[in-house]
Amino acid sequence: MALTLTEKILSSHLKTGTLKRGNPIGISIDQTLTQDATGTMAYLQFESMGLDRVQNELAVSYVDHNTIQVGFENADDHRYLQSVAAAKGVIFSRPGNGICHQVHLERFGVPGKTLLGSDSHTPTGGGLGMIAIGAGGLDVAVAMAGGPFHLISPKIIEIRLTGKLRPWVSAKDVILAVLGRYGVKGNVNCIFEYTGEGVKTLQVPERATICNMGAEAGVTTSIFPSDENTRAYLAAHDREEVYIPLSADEGAVYDETFELDLSTLVPKTAYPHSPGNIADVSALVGKKVDQVLIGSCTNSSYADMKKVADILDGKHIAPNVSFGVAPGSREVILMLAEDGSLGKLVASGARILETACGFCIGNHQSPGTNEVSLRTSNRNFEGRSGTKSAQVYLVSPETAALSALTGVFTDPLGDHGIEYPHVVNPEKFIVDDSMFIFPPEDGSAVEIIRGPNIGDPPANVPLSDSLDGYVTIKVGDKITTDHIMPAGARLKYRSNIPVYSKYVFEPIDEFFPQRCMENQDRGKDNFIVAGASYGQGSSREHAAICPMYLGVKAVIAISIERIHQNNLCNFGIIPLTFIDEADYEKLDQNDEIVIENIRRQIAGETVILKNRTKSLEIPLRCDVTGEQRKMLIKGGLLNILKEIG
Repeated sequence: MALTLTEKILSSHLKTGTLKRGNPIGISIDQTLTQDATGTMAYLQFESMGLDRVQNELAVSYVDHNTIQVGFENADDHRYLQSVAAAKGVIFSRPGNGICHQVHLERFGVPGKTLLGSDSHTPTGGGLGMIAIGAGGLDVAVAMAGGPFHLISPKIIEIRLTGKLRPWVSAKDVILAVLGRYGVKGNVNCIFEYTGEGVKTLQVPERATICNMGAEAGVTTSIFPSDENTRAYLAAHDREEVYIPLSADEGAVYDETFELDLSTLVPKTAYPHSPGNIADVSALVGKKVDQVLIGSCTNSSYADMKKVADILDGKHIAPNVSFGVAPGSREVILMLAEDGSLGKLVASGARILETACGFCIGNHQSPGTNEVSLRTSNRNFEGRSGTKSAQVYLVSPETAALSALTGVFTDPLGDHGIEYPHVVNPEKFIVDDSMFIFPPEDGSAVEIIRGPNIGDPPANVPLSDSLDGYVTIKVGDKITTDHIMPAGARLKYRSNIPVYSKYVFEPIDEFFPQRCMENQDRGKDNFIVAGASYGQGSSREHAAICPMYLGVKAVIAISIERIHQNNLCNFGIIPLTFIDEADYEKLDQNDEIVIENIRRQIAGETVILKNRTKSLEIPLRCDVTGEQRKMLIKGGLLNILKEIG
């Protein structure tokens, strides 16, 4: 039987279940990665399992998110991560070594392997022919312990590429075109598999950009074949020995096919406040730009950076523009320094930012009030930049560089008088692994260092027979994990759940935590009611842990995104969805609600919610797997793990 590339890799890693669309399955995980925003909790959870050492093939801990050290919290977290990595057999990537997805692609990614990362943009690895999936920290901790990762056997969507990109049109425009077709919701339990002659025209960093932003569509992951371009990329990093050719069989059957002619694409942008709001750059020509930021895990490769440097060569940015560049890795910086590109960037007026996620998650470079910011990053959620009133547009490096020069939105295909920089990837990159700390063979004598901001991972209590409480908050569609748990300045509290919980829903309703605590004091449960695509965005499991800590027992929504639903189940919060979407209007904040016999009801097809305030009943669906149902009854996965020892 002819198989897709996705089916080949999943079947070779299948541990439980049957590879049939919609079936629950469990797969073995070869590699794991964590980053510091999610890693502290993941390793605390791994420690609670009592294992001396990680059990999977490769585990890497990156520090790339909270590298700005204002206060003691981030520094303490970094020290903890370094010490626990040494103790448990994990490679530690020091601050300054680069962004996890870029560095992992360069140094550790292997075609045909599975990768699970505690970051939603882990699918970047699909650019190398990996099944690379973002997940919550607890799922990654289980994978490090040798356990399978549970998911739904996915629907496989073929993105068939034909033609070749024109000069000034780039990989960013490809994924923005895909997002224009599929949007940011409705793609749960799907995988984008790229095929066609057009694939051969894209280099690995371009493929990685496309896979990275596939996360914004809500798909499980995205994947490209492993071919001669893959071989060349690995060889350039002294890793040709891990290369294997991988592709779909001829005649493989897909659930859906979307054909995209690369030669017809034009420069595109995602306008505020969603990566799914797609427009042509040509429609915005002349709009004033206040800030331009190039980098993040999406567009920070050597080729991206060199192209920008060549565009800016001998020119200077517009006086009204604040311009920053964040290379994706130390390797990229070294390459740019060697070929003179770094000097071109500095001479143009660029501020060279740290090789970190910083601006992408609002940790620095927040725009001014009402300013327009052009960014090559992957998300433009409202307030994510650190400035709620800012207007953030996602664009290609080419559009960003030209607009930095002119001070207004500039169409790369327009008349700007700059020759297109044809960048050729080098045959050899500078390989320097000195910023990795490799663990000792025996870490038993290593002292794990915990600062005062680092606490134990909180556990839930088993599910009671009935739930009785209030709709503590009602929110609309497309509520992101940044809405639920703000990043930026608040992210330094990620290892201290009692403190971090004080900021749940801060961007929407700063009094939510107070109401939760008041309800708990009265012996009442808390419920969240939401619209469509609740929990999109980051894999940050704190968006489930902190509400759990505040006594939230269920989320009732029109739809819930994959990673967040898994995180809710992991921590004992019941994910419920409306059978009739119109019933969303029948619940309001402060309504008193009850769900009787909840332990029995979640085993069936329908859960009946009683709205005491309005004297009506609402049928709900609890669409979870058998494993997740056990988690919910036990009060979360940690409780199960403690039971089995």
